[in-house]
This record gives sequence, C-alpha cells and structure tokens, in this order.
Amino acid sequence: MAIVNVSDQDFTEQTSEGVVLADFWADWCGPCKMIAPVLEEIDSEMGDQIKIAKLDVDENQETAGKFGVMSIPTLLLFKNGEVVEQITGFQPKEQLEEVLNKHLS
Repeated sequence: MAIVNVSDQDFTEQTSEGVVLADFWADWCGPCKMIAPVLEEIDSEMGDQIKIAKLDVDENQETAGKFGVMSIPTLLLFKNGEVVEQITGFQPKEQLEEVLNKHLS
C-alpha cells in the first residue's frame, strides 16, 4: 500500500478498516519532516499489513480538533476505526514498529 493523503472529508472512511497509522503533520513542522522518511520505510516494509494516512492539520483543522491533536507530529493508530494508540513527537523507527506490531497480531 502507498501512503495516502487524507482530508476532513475522507478521514473517517480511510481509517475505518484494518490497521491505519494516521500522521497529523504540517509543512512548517521540523519533527514532521524528520518522521516522514521513517514512515516511508515502515510503509515499504509493513505496507501489506498497515495503511499510513497523512493529514495536513493546517488544511484539515476539523479532524485534528475532533481527536484533540494539540502538537504535531501526532500519530494515531486506528484498528477498525477505533484509536488504539497515540504517539506524539518524533519517534525512532524501532519504537514505532514496536507499537505497530502490538496491534497486528
């Protein structure tokens, strides 16, 4: 699966099935730029098991507000439409994989 860009309009639909890692980010955010290549690596290695959805918080404030996202990057892990984990700030790939693997079994 490729990383998909989502908006307020299709966020719920894109996160309703399976395991989805939603990345709340913005262009001006340094740590968001640092985590982007990490997410690309995870996508290339685990993309058959998870979907990664990126939501630009500047353009989609409704969804960010709905989930109480106050600082970015915030990663929300959805399993069949329910939030099962929240990760705020830059995390190394190993830590993200550990969290993801917990929910894949």
